Order: sequence, then C-alpha cells, then structure tokens
Amino acid sequence: MMTDPKNIYILGISAFYHDSAACLVRDGEIIAAAQEERFTRKKHDASFPSQAVQYCLKEASISIQDVSYVAFYEKPFLKFERLLMTYLAYAPQGLSSFLKAMPVWLKEKIFIKDLIRKELNFDREIVFPEHHESHAASAFFPSPFKAAAIITLDGVGEWTTTSFGVGQDNRIELSSEIKFPHSLGLLYSAFTYYVGFRVNSGEYKLMGLAPYGEPKYVDLIKKELIDIKPDGSFRLNLDYFNYPVGLTMTNERFHRLFGDAPRKPEGPITQKHMDIARSIQEVTEEIMVKIAWHVYKLTKQEYLCLAGGVALNCVGNGKILKEVPFKDVWIQPASGDAGGALGAALLTWYQHLNKPRSTDNLNDTQKGSLLGPLPDTDVKALADANGWLYQYVSDQELPAKIAALINQEKIVALCQGRMEFGPRALGARSIIGDARSEKMQSALNLKVKFRESFRPFAPSVLAEKAAEYFDIPIKSPYMLLVASVKEDKRIKGQTEETLEGIDKLKVKRSQIPAVTHVDYSARVQTVAEKDNPLFYRIIKEFDKQTQCPVIINTSFNIRGEPIVATASDAYRCFMCTDIDHLLIGNYLFERQKQPDQDKYKKEDISTILD
Repeated sequence: MMTDPKNIYILGISAFYHDSAACLVRDGEIIAAAQEERFTRKKHDASFPSQAVQYCLKEASISIQDVSYVAFYEKPFLKFERLLMTYLAYAPQGLSSFLKAMPVWLKEKIFIKDLIRKELNFDREIVFPEHHESHAASAFFPSPFKAAAIITLDGVGEWTTTSFGVGQDNRIELSSEIKFPHSLGLLYSAFTYYVGFRVNSGEYKLMGLAPYGEPKYVDLIKKELIDIKPDGSFRLNLDYFNYPVGLTMTNERFHRLFGDAPRKPEGPITQKHMDIARSIQEVTEEIMVKIAWHVYKLTKQEYLCLAGGVALNCVGNGKILKEVPFKDVWIQPASGDAGGALGAALLTWYQHLNKPRSTDNLNDTQKGSLLGPLPDTDVKALADANGWLYQYVSDQELPAKIAALINQEKIVALCQGRMEFGPRALGARSIIGDARSEKMQSALNLKVKFRESFRPFAPSVLAEKAAEYFDIPIKSPYMLLVASVKEDKRIKGQTEETLEGIDKLKVKRSQIPAVTHVDYSARVQTVAEKDNPLFYRIIKEFDKQTQCPVIINTSFNIRGEPIVATASDAYRCFMCTDIDHLLIGNYLFERQKQPDQDKYKKEDISTILD
C-alpha cells in the first residue's frame, strides 16, 4: 500500500447497469458526486461515467494523477458468475437473452479494472467491494450515527438482493442476506412492468398509483407468488417470472393469474391496475416492516440506516418509521446504484484504509446531497449571448420576490447552487408552486411535466414547522419518508363514496391540496437553512406572506429527461413548458417576455417523452 500523501483522494464509480455515477472523497469528506445522465442527458445512463468523473476532479481542482484509489461499486467477476450460473440452471431457456448479454460482458463489463485504467489513465490501486457492501457503506458512513443497524434492499447485486448488519464507528459488517433470484426489488419491478411502466424507472409511478386502488390481490400474491416468513425473509415462486434469464419480467402464467396481458405503455390505466399497484405496495410494506422488526430485535440498535433501490420506496420507509421503534432512520438520498459510487469510496477510506470516523448522532455528512455542479459560471454572459431577457435580483430581494410569485399561483423553476445527487430535487433543481392551490397539481402534471395525472407532488416545509402540518417525528431532508397530513389540516365533510380511481383527485382533502395524496399522505421534505439557505429563505418568506410554511416541490425536468444540470438545460426545459418564471442564480426569466418562444414551442415534445 502506498504512503499517505498530504491528501488522500478516492474516486468512487458505479456503472453498467443503470444510473452510472462518480463520487470524489478527500480524506473522508464527500467533495462531489453526480450521475452521468445529468451530463449526457440520457435518462438512467448506464455508460462509464466519464463526464461525471471529470466534473468531480474539476470540483476538487485536481487531476487523475492526484487520486490515490479508485473504488468500483461491485465485483464484476462475481456478478458474471451469477449470470453464468443462472443461465446454466435454466438452460436451454434464455438462450436469446444469453446471446445478447455475453458479447457486452466479454467486451467490457467483466474486465472493469482494465477499462478503468484505460478510460482514466489510472495506474494506482483499484478497490472492488461487493455491491451490497457499497450500499451499506453509502447508508451508514454519511449518517449521523456512531452505531446503527443497516438494511439494504434492491433488485440484485452480484448474488445478494437483501442484506442486514451493523455499522459501528468506521466498520460495517453484514451478517445475513437473501440471494438471487429471490428479490423484493425484482418482484416490485415485475409488477411495474405488468402495469405498463418502465423497469428501473417507473417503480415510483407504481407507488404513486397505489392509493387509488384497493388491496384486492394481496392474498393472491401471498398464496401464489411469494412466501413471507415472520422475520421478513421470503421466497418467490419462480414459475411466474421470466426475469432470471428472459427479456421480460413476467411470463404467461403470471398474466393468466391476473387475467390479462401486461398493460401497454401509455395505454389506459384501469381500476384493476390501481388495485394491483395497491396490492403489491402493501405486500412490499409488510416485508419491509417485518425485516426492520427482525433487525431491530436481533441487533438491539437504536438507529437504522437504509439503502438500495427499494429504500426509495418512501411509503415503506414511512411505515418502518411509524411501526418499528428505532429512534431515528437515515436513508441514503441516492439509494439506488448511483449511490454505490459514494459507498465504494467511503468504504475504501474507512474500512480499507482503517481511517477514524467521528460523528455526533445529529448531523450527517451528506451536505444536503447538494454535491453536483453549479449551473454555469457566468449566467449573464450566456443569457446575453443568446438574447434571453432577464431581470437581475439581488440576494436580499430574491426570497420575497420568488415567494410573491408563488403566492400569485405562478410556477417557478429554480436552477441555483450545486445540483442534487440522487433522484430527488431538493430545492436546487426544482419546480415550485403554491401548495394551497387546487389547480396546481393538475397544472404541473399536464402542462409542465407532461406526465400522468395521478402522480402526486411533494411538499417542502420549514423544518421547524413540519410537525404543524405532518405526522412526522424526525427530520426528512431528502424527501424519502411519507407521512400523513395532520387531522386539523384536513378538510372535513368531503365525501368520495361515489368516486373511483383517478376521479378521487376531484376531492379537496386539506389546506394544502396540491401536495395531499388521495390517502391523505405526503412525501415530505423538511428544509433547514444550513442545507440550502436560499430555498429555506424562499419558504420562510412565503410563510411570512401567507401564514403557510409549505410549498410544492418537484424535479426540474419533463418526463423522459433527466433533471436539468446547466443553465442551458434549464432554459430549454423552461421554454418547452408552461413554467412561468425561471431563476438561475440571481437572474430571473419570465417566459412570456422571451423573444424566442416560437422556436421552443415548435419543438416536438413527444420525441423526448418515454
């Protein structure tokens, strides 16, 4: 092992499945992290994260020669072993899938070490933790906790699909696991596929659709598809699934069980689809809660850390918080594969190099997950060069100005400060509006996001006033917990007995209807000044003007595109939609005053939707 230089830089990388990313850690501090999709503009880009790596190095003002270690988020040979063993077990089934997968694996995926050396011109040590170790490290090491239980749940890493263990100081130890092909993540993805949404992209749509349905199929799922034990462990009936070696998630037997072929994308969503979504969501929540209870009793830890793609199921997370007596829960904001880059880098620092870790059980080291690039160094020069019309607003005037626009039911897009790492917009690349507005949810879905009308939006609320509006006992800075709207904020006397499905949207349920889902739930972001000062001050000023500390917050993108990164991305998205105002740094743009509206309105939006 090489001698420690003045600073030790560790570059973490995840790639080749979905959501490739890079992260840079300096002496244990997270300096930068970003997904490759934000630079290439290809949603869920799985390619080697060349541009994300270059951004991370640029953010630290170093070159690759200054990096001591590169950490890749999983073990490629172990993953290849699982692929081969699975194909052998199912042979001759899956031959077409096998023939498609092998050339890619043999060309690049299995020889990651050589690829990293070639792509980065890197000649020092490369570390390969296991996939779920990277997830666990991403959950525990940035958390506030000195010690905590850890649960990881996803589709599949090398062999593992679910694991748990304990983190203590600078060590993590995973003590139990469930292996492929038995996977909660893949079960949920199978239903995502069946209901007509894209796998590894549309799972949150299934979660959002669930409250419109009834759990009519829970017993059928538990009888035919999955055997759930009291400790939350499970086994799937693989006779119904095609994912181990096929090119689809489900098979004809699955389709006969539920009476129909999978819904075609963009086809009509029926009450049956809603009932199926509700049913698999309830089964998923049951498993998550049972696992959490088992881990709580076995580890005797006061705190819990979560990561893996299933940890993005914020309804399930909320159930764990409500029903299992952990004092606090911390969830990695980039819980999916992107966060594996961060976990691999931190695991190298703490465990591989045995560096000390200090924490206070209060403050995490994720820096609000604002770890990406700034929009542009000179917004004024870019705007002037392109003829964009703007108003300069001083730092002192900004909060009141934006709050006033929201109060007028204007839709405002924010592109300010460092971009978020992970799938959630947290106030840096956000579209915001008035949560009190009855028309805002529909307007944002149909005129701005160009997406399904059933999709709920999240509230951002001042951290110190969150408990006035939501039943949430802890901080939720990363929008990964669902909580109920307080009883005294609900509107009494509303009836919906005659309403079904999407028609339930017609009922005004609370004083903040734009962010209240049909089951009176909300995916809450609590906003603290230390995490994002400008965003906090905007909401604070809105509260001052309206006596309401809650606004609507959704990601700054349209369906099918990644969240915007640069000022150019932001302006294009702004002009292709019905967003009223765009704030980039101190520069405020009003869409109706822009000289090039026809150019953007002529763009065929359908070409960029999934």
